[in-house]
Amino acid sequence: MKEYIQKLQEEHSLTKEEFAALVSCRDESVYDFARQQAVKTRRRIYGQDVYIRGLIEISSYCKNDCYYCGIRRSNKKASRYRLTHSQILDCCREGYNLGFRTFVLQGGEDSHFTDQTLTAIIRDVKAGYPDCAVTLSLGERSRESYEKLYAAGADRYLLRHETASEEHYQRLHPKGLSLKNRKECLWNLKEIGFQTGAGFMVGSPGQTAECLADDLLFLRELSPQMVGVGPFLRHQDTPFADQPDGSLEMTLFLLSLIRLLLPKALLPATTALSALHPDGRKLGILAGCNVVMPNLSPAAVRKKYLLYDHKPATGLEAAESIDLLKKQMKEIGCQVVCDRGDYPAADF
Repeated sequence: MKEYIQKLQEEHSLTKEEFAALVSCRDESVYDFARQQAVKTRRRIYGQDVYIRGLIEISSYCKNDCYYCGIRRSNKKASRYRLTHSQILDCCREGYNLGFRTFVLQGGEDSHFTDQTLTAIIRDVKAGYPDCAVTLSLGERSRESYEKLYAAGADRYLLRHETASEEHYQRLHPKGLSLKNRKECLWNLKEIGFQTGAGFMVGSPGQTAECLADDLLFLRELSPQMVGVGPFLRHQDTPFADQPDGSLEMTLFLLSLIRLLLPKALLPATTALSALHPDGRKLGILAGCNVVMPNLSPAAVRKKYLLYDHKPATGLEAAESIDLLKKQMKEIGCQVVCDRGDYPAADF
Protein backbone atom coordinates (compact mmCIF):
# COMPACT_ATOMS: atom_id res chain seq x y z
CA MET A 1 0.00 0.00 0.00
CA LYS A 2 2.88 2.40 0.69
CA GLU A 3 3.94 1.94 -2.93
CA TYR A 4 0.51 3.22 -4.02
CA ILE A 5 0.90 6.26 -1.77
CA GLN A 6 4.34 6.92 -3.23
CA LYS A 7 2.91 6.60 -6.73
CA LEU A 8 0.07 8.97 -5.86
CA GLN A 9 2.56 11.51 -4.54
CA GLU A 10 4.66 11.33 -7.69
CA GLU A 11 1.98 10.98 -10.38
CA HIS A 12 -1.09 12.49 -8.62
CA SER A 13 -3.30 9.68 -9.85
CA LEU A 14 -4.03 5.98 -9.43
CA THR A 15 -6.28 3.50 -11.19
CA LYS A 16 -9.71 2.78 -9.74
CA GLU A 17 -8.49 -0.62 -8.58
CA GLU A 18 -5.48 0.93 -6.84
CA PHE A 19 -7.62 3.58 -5.14
CA ALA A 20 -10.12 0.93 -3.99
CA ALA A 21 -7.35 -1.23 -2.58
CA LEU A 22 -5.84 1.73 -0.79
CA VAL A 23 -9.05 2.90 0.88
CA SER A 24 -9.77 -0.70 1.91
CA CYS A 25 -6.51 -0.74 3.85
CA ARG A 26 -6.75 -0.68 7.66
CA ASP A 27 -3.02 -0.62 8.42
CA GLU A 28 -2.12 2.20 10.80
CA SER A 29 1.43 2.33 9.45
CA VAL A 30 0.02 3.08 6.01
CA TYR A 31 -2.16 5.83 7.49
CA ASP A 32 0.90 7.31 9.22
CA PHE A 33 2.90 7.21 6.00
CA ALA A 34 0.11 8.97 4.10
CA ARG A 35 -0.09 11.68 6.80
CA GLN A 36 3.64 12.25 6.70
CA GLN A 37 3.71 12.61 2.93
CA ALA A 38 0.61 14.83 2.92
CA VAL A 39 2.12 17.23 5.46
CA LYS A 40 5.39 17.35 3.50
CA THR A 41 3.41 18.22 0.37
CA ARG A 42 1.38 20.90 2.15
CA ARG A 43 4.52 22.45 3.62
CA ARG A 44 6.26 22.46 0.24
CA ILE A 45 3.45 24.54 -1.28
CA TYR A 46 1.99 26.52 1.61
CA GLY A 47 4.72 26.47 4.25
CA GLN A 48 3.16 26.63 7.71
CA ASP A 49 0.22 28.81 6.63
CA VAL A 50 -3.33 27.89 7.59
CA TYR A 51 -6.07 30.07 6.11
CA ILE A 52 -9.21 31.10 7.95
CA ARG A 53 -12.66 31.54 6.40
CA GLY A 54 -15.55 33.16 8.24
CA LEU A 55 -18.59 30.90 7.87
CA ILE A 56 -21.96 32.68 7.72
CA GLU A 57 -24.91 30.27 7.61
CA ILE A 58 -27.53 32.45 5.95
CA SER A 59 -30.57 30.13 5.85
CA SER A 60 -31.78 26.83 7.27
CA TYR A 61 -34.60 26.60 4.73
CA CYS A 62 -34.10 24.10 1.92
CA LYS A 63 -36.34 22.91 -0.90
CA ASN A 64 -34.53 19.57 -1.13
CA ASP A 65 -35.16 16.39 0.82
CA CYS A 66 -31.74 14.71 0.94
CA TYR A 67 -31.98 11.70 3.21
CA TYR A 68 -28.88 12.54 5.29
CA CYS A 69 -29.51 16.23 6.00
CA GLY A 70 -31.02 17.72 9.14
CA ILE A 71 -32.47 20.74 7.31
CA ARG A 72 -34.19 18.62 4.67
CA ARG A 73 -37.60 19.88 3.60
CA SER A 74 -39.53 17.08 5.30
CA ASN A 75 -37.98 17.61 8.73
CA LYS A 76 -40.82 19.38 10.52
CA LYS A 77 -38.74 19.60 13.71
CA ALA A 78 -36.02 21.73 12.16
CA SER A 79 -35.67 25.31 13.39
CA ARG A 80 -35.89 27.57 10.36
CA TYR A 81 -34.42 31.03 9.96
CA ARG A 82 -33.11 33.41 7.32
CA LEU A 83 -30.53 36.12 7.88
CA THR A 84 -31.41 39.52 6.52
CA HIS A 85 -29.20 41.57 4.24
CA SER A 86 -28.16 43.76 7.17
CA GLN A 87 -27.47 40.78 9.43
CA ILE A 88 -25.13 39.30 6.83
CA LEU A 89 -23.28 42.60 6.53
CA ASP A 90 -23.06 42.78 10.33
CA CYS A 91 -21.41 39.33 10.34
CA CYS A 92 -18.92 40.50 7.72
CA ARG A 93 -18.10 43.62 9.71
CA GLU A 94 -17.50 41.59 12.86
CA GLY A 95 -15.44 39.08 10.92
CA TYR A 96 -13.33 41.75 9.25
CA ASN A 97 -12.51 43.28 12.62
CA LEU A 98 -11.46 39.82 13.86
CA GLY A 99 -9.09 39.44 10.91
CA PHE A 100 -11.11 37.39 8.44
CA ARG A 101 -10.55 38.16 4.76
CA THR A 102 -12.83 35.50 3.28
CA PHE A 103 -16.54 35.17 4.01
CA VAL A 104 -18.38 31.93 3.21
CA LEU A 105 -22.13 32.38 2.69
CA GLN A 106 -23.66 28.95 3.15
CA GLY A 107 -27.26 27.82 3.27
CA GLY A 108 -29.91 25.45 2.07
CA GLU A 109 -31.44 25.84 -1.39
CA ASP A 110 -33.80 28.60 -0.29
CA SER A 111 -35.93 30.30 -2.96
CA HIS A 112 -35.96 33.47 -0.86
CA PHE A 113 -32.36 34.09 -1.94
CA THR A 114 -33.01 35.00 -5.54
CA ASP A 115 -30.31 36.15 -7.93
CA GLN A 116 -31.37 39.74 -7.26
CA THR A 117 -31.17 39.30 -3.49
CA LEU A 118 -27.81 37.57 -3.59
CA THR A 119 -26.17 39.91 -6.07
CA ALA A 120 -27.14 42.88 -3.89
CA ILE A 121 -25.58 41.20 -0.86
CA ILE A 122 -22.41 40.26 -2.76
CA ARG A 123 -21.97 43.78 -4.15
CA ASP A 124 -22.35 45.34 -0.72
CA VAL A 125 -19.86 42.93 0.84
CA LYS A 126 -17.32 43.58 -1.91
CA ALA A 127 -17.88 47.34 -1.72
CA GLY A 128 -17.38 47.38 2.03
CA TYR A 129 -14.47 44.95 2.07
CA PRO A 130 -12.73 45.07 -1.32
CA ASP A 131 -9.72 43.14 -0.03
CA CYS A 132 -11.92 40.16 0.90
CA ALA A 133 -13.07 37.11 -1.01
CA VAL A 134 -16.67 35.93 -1.08
CA THR A 135 -17.34 32.21 -1.21
CA LEU A 136 -20.85 30.87 -1.82
CA SER A 137 -22.19 27.45 -0.87
CA LEU A 138 -25.85 27.59 -1.82
CA GLY A 139 -26.46 24.45 -3.82
CA GLU A 140 -27.51 23.80 -7.38
CA ARG A 141 -28.51 26.78 -9.51
CA SER A 142 -28.74 27.46 -13.22
CA ARG A 143 -25.69 28.47 -15.22
CA GLU A 144 -27.29 31.87 -15.76
CA SER A 145 -27.65 32.29 -12.00
CA TYR A 146 -24.02 31.36 -11.40
CA GLU A 147 -22.95 33.86 -14.07
CA LYS A 148 -24.88 36.65 -12.32
CA LEU A 149 -23.33 35.80 -8.95
CA TYR A 150 -19.86 35.77 -10.47
CA ALA A 151 -20.46 39.09 -12.23
CA ALA A 152 -21.57 40.59 -8.91
CA GLY A 153 -18.16 39.75 -7.44
CA ALA A 154 -18.39 36.29 -5.88
CA ASP A 155 -14.98 34.62 -6.04
CA ARG A 156 -15.54 31.00 -5.05
CA TYR A 157 -18.31 28.44 -4.98
CA LEU A 158 -18.38 25.25 -2.94
CA LEU A 159 -20.75 22.51 -4.13
CA ARG A 160 -19.98 19.11 -2.66
CA HIS A 161 -20.86 16.35 -5.08
CA GLU A 162 -21.36 13.99 -2.05
CA THR A 163 -20.69 10.85 -4.11
CA ALA A 164 -19.53 10.25 -7.68
CA SER A 165 -21.29 6.88 -7.91
CA GLU A 166 -24.66 7.05 -9.67
CA GLU A 167 -26.13 4.14 -7.71
CA HIS A 168 -24.89 5.51 -4.41
CA TYR A 169 -26.17 9.00 -5.25
CA GLN A 170 -29.67 7.60 -5.75
CA ARG A 171 -29.50 5.93 -2.35
CA LEU A 172 -28.73 9.25 -0.65
CA HIS A 173 -31.17 11.49 -2.54
CA PRO A 174 -34.85 11.46 -3.55
CA LYS A 175 -36.08 11.47 -7.13
CA GLY A 176 -35.67 14.83 -8.76
CA LEU A 177 -32.03 15.19 -7.76
CA SER A 178 -29.40 13.72 -10.06
CA LEU A 179 -25.67 13.24 -10.04
CA LYS A 180 -25.63 14.32 -13.68
CA ASN A 181 -27.00 17.75 -12.81
CA ARG A 182 -24.70 18.06 -9.81
CA LYS A 183 -21.67 17.44 -11.98
CA GLU A 184 -22.95 19.78 -14.67
CA CYS A 185 -23.21 22.54 -12.06
CA LEU A 186 -19.60 21.94 -11.04
CA TRP A 187 -18.35 22.08 -14.60
CA ASN A 188 -20.36 25.27 -15.19
CA LEU A 189 -18.82 26.89 -12.14
CA LYS A 190 -15.32 26.12 -13.34
CA GLU A 191 -16.02 27.34 -16.85
CA ILE A 192 -17.50 30.61 -15.58
CA GLY A 193 -14.33 31.32 -13.62
CA PHE A 194 -15.16 30.54 -10.00
CA GLN A 195 -12.56 28.99 -7.78
CA THR A 196 -14.61 25.84 -7.47
CA GLY A 197 -14.97 23.39 -4.61
CA ALA A 198 -16.32 19.84 -4.65
CA GLY A 199 -16.25 17.13 -1.99
CA PHE A 200 -17.96 14.17 -0.40
CA MET A 201 -19.00 12.46 2.82
CA VAL A 202 -16.99 9.58 4.24
CA GLY A 203 -18.95 6.63 5.60
CA SER A 204 -22.37 7.55 4.23
CA PRO A 205 -24.90 4.68 4.05
CA GLY A 206 -24.12 2.27 1.22
CA GLN A 207 -20.67 3.67 0.53
CA THR A 208 -18.09 1.13 -0.66
CA ALA A 209 -14.39 1.26 -1.46
CA GLU A 210 -15.37 1.48 -5.12
CA CYS A 211 -17.56 4.53 -4.36
CA LEU A 212 -14.62 6.25 -2.71
CA ALA A 213 -12.41 5.34 -5.65
CA ASP A 214 -14.98 6.96 -7.95
CA ASP A 215 -14.90 10.08 -5.77
CA LEU A 216 -11.12 10.35 -5.99
CA LEU A 217 -11.14 9.79 -9.75
CA PHE A 218 -13.81 12.46 -10.20
CA LEU A 219 -11.77 14.92 -8.14
CA ARG A 220 -8.81 14.18 -10.37
CA GLU A 221 -10.92 14.82 -13.48
CA LEU A 222 -12.54 18.02 -12.17
CA SER A 223 -9.36 19.28 -10.48
CA PRO A 224 -11.22 21.69 -8.18
CA GLN A 225 -9.41 24.42 -6.29
CA MET A 226 -11.14 23.44 -3.03
CA VAL A 227 -12.21 20.06 -1.65
CA GLY A 228 -14.62 19.76 1.27
CA VAL A 229 -14.53 16.31 2.85
CA GLY A 230 -15.97 15.26 6.18
CA PRO A 231 -17.45 12.21 7.87
CA PHE A 232 -21.10 11.29 7.47
CA LEU A 233 -22.83 12.22 10.73
CA ARG A 234 -26.36 11.05 11.40
CA HIS A 235 -29.24 13.32 12.33
CA GLN A 236 -32.02 12.00 14.55
CA ASP A 237 -34.80 13.38 12.34
CA THR A 238 -33.73 11.88 9.01
CA PRO A 239 -34.22 8.47 7.38
CA PHE A 240 -30.60 7.66 8.27
CA ALA A 241 -31.03 8.27 12.01
CA ASP A 242 -30.06 4.68 12.83
CA GLN A 243 -26.96 4.57 10.65
CA PRO A 244 -23.45 4.66 12.15
CA ASP A 245 -21.35 7.77 11.84
CA GLY A 246 -18.44 7.83 9.45
CA SER A 247 -14.96 6.97 10.69
CA LEU A 248 -12.63 9.74 11.86
CA GLU A 249 -9.59 7.67 10.91
CA MET A 250 -10.84 6.96 7.38
CA THR A 251 -11.76 10.61 6.87
CA LEU A 252 -8.28 11.73 7.90
CA PHE A 253 -6.71 9.10 5.64
CA LEU A 254 -8.75 10.34 2.67
CA LEU A 255 -7.79 13.94 3.41
CA SER A 256 -4.14 12.88 3.23
CA LEU A 257 -4.76 11.10 -0.06
CA ILE A 258 -6.48 14.16 -1.50
CA ARG A 259 -3.53 16.34 -0.54
CA LEU A 260 -1.32 14.01 -2.60
CA LEU A 261 -3.88 13.80 -5.42
CA LEU A 262 -4.37 17.59 -5.65
CA PRO A 263 -1.27 19.09 -4.01
CA LYS A 264 -2.38 22.74 -4.35
CA ALA A 265 -5.94 22.21 -3.13
CA LEU A 266 -7.45 24.42 -0.45
CA LEU A 267 -8.46 21.66 1.93
CA PRO A 268 -10.58 22.54 4.99
CA ALA A 269 -10.45 20.75 8.31
CA THR A 270 -14.23 20.68 8.60
CA THR A 271 -16.43 21.30 11.62
CA ALA A 272 -17.67 17.71 11.29
CA LEU A 273 -14.24 16.45 12.35
CA SER A 274 -14.67 18.28 15.64
CA ALA A 275 -18.00 16.54 16.15
CA LEU A 276 -16.13 13.23 16.29
CA HIS A 277 -13.10 14.36 18.27
CA PRO A 278 -12.41 17.47 20.39
CA ASP A 279 -9.14 17.95 18.50
CA GLY A 280 -10.67 17.13 15.13
CA ARG A 281 -9.60 20.39 13.53
CA LYS A 282 -6.01 19.92 14.67
CA LEU A 283 -6.02 16.33 13.41
CA GLY A 284 -7.25 17.57 10.04
CA ILE A 285 -4.33 19.98 9.72
CA LEU A 286 -1.96 17.17 10.71
CA ALA A 287 -3.49 15.08 7.91
CA GLY A 288 -2.69 17.69 5.26
CA CYS A 289 -5.48 20.30 5.50
CA ASN A 290 -4.70 24.00 5.27
CA VAL A 291 -8.03 25.80 5.85
CA VAL A 292 -10.30 26.22 8.87
CA MET A 293 -13.75 27.81 8.86
CA PRO A 294 -14.82 29.25 12.23
CA ASN A 295 -18.47 30.22 12.56
CA LEU A 296 -19.36 33.90 12.12
CA SER A 297 -23.13 33.40 12.14
CA PRO A 298 -25.14 35.23 14.82
CA ALA A 299 -24.92 33.25 18.05
CA ALA A 300 -28.72 32.97 18.23
CA VAL A 301 -28.95 30.88 15.04
CA ARG A 302 -25.83 28.71 15.17
CA LYS A 303 -27.60 25.75 16.72
CA LYS A 304 -30.48 26.04 14.25
CA TYR A 305 -28.29 25.23 11.23
CA LEU A 306 -28.15 21.61 12.34
CA LEU A 307 -27.13 19.42 9.42
CA TYR A 308 -26.23 16.61 11.83
CA ASP A 309 -26.55 15.88 15.55
CA HIS A 310 -24.13 17.45 18.06
CA LYS A 311 -22.72 19.98 15.63
CA PRO A 312 -20.11 22.18 17.38
CA ALA A 313 -20.94 25.88 17.24
CA THR A 314 -19.04 27.36 20.17
CA GLY A 315 -15.54 27.15 21.62
CA LEU A 316 -12.86 26.68 18.98
CA GLU A 317 -15.51 26.45 16.26
CA ALA A 318 -16.63 30.02 16.94
CA ALA A 319 -15.04 32.95 15.13
CA GLU A 320 -14.74 34.86 18.41
CA SER A 321 -12.19 32.26 19.55
CA ILE A 322 -9.66 33.18 16.89
CA ASP A 323 -6.94 33.78 19.49
CA LEU A 324 -7.41 30.25 20.80
CA LEU A 325 -7.29 28.97 17.23
CA LYS A 326 -4.01 30.77 16.60
CA LYS A 327 -2.58 29.22 19.76
CA GLN A 328 -3.78 25.76 18.75
CA MET A 329 -2.22 26.06 15.30
CA LYS A 330 1.06 27.32 16.79
CA GLU A 331 1.19 24.22 18.99
CA ILE A 332 1.42 22.03 15.88
CA GLY A 333 3.91 24.24 14.06
CA CYS A 334 1.43 26.18 11.91
CA GLN A 335 0.36 29.81 11.73
CA VAL A 336 -3.02 31.34 11.01
CA VAL A 337 -2.82 33.70 8.04
CA CYS A 338 -5.33 36.54 7.87
CA ASP A 339 -5.56 37.08 4.12
CA ARG A 340 -7.72 35.83 1.27
CA GLY A 341 -5.64 32.68 0.86
CA ASP A 342 -6.30 32.25 -2.84
CA TYR A 343 -5.54 29.11 -4.76
CA PRO A 344 -1.91 29.42 -5.95
CA ALA A 345 -1.48 30.13 -9.63
CA ALA A 346 2.14 29.00 -9.72
CA ASP A 347 2.93 25.52 -10.97
CA PHE A 348 4.57 23.74 -8.06
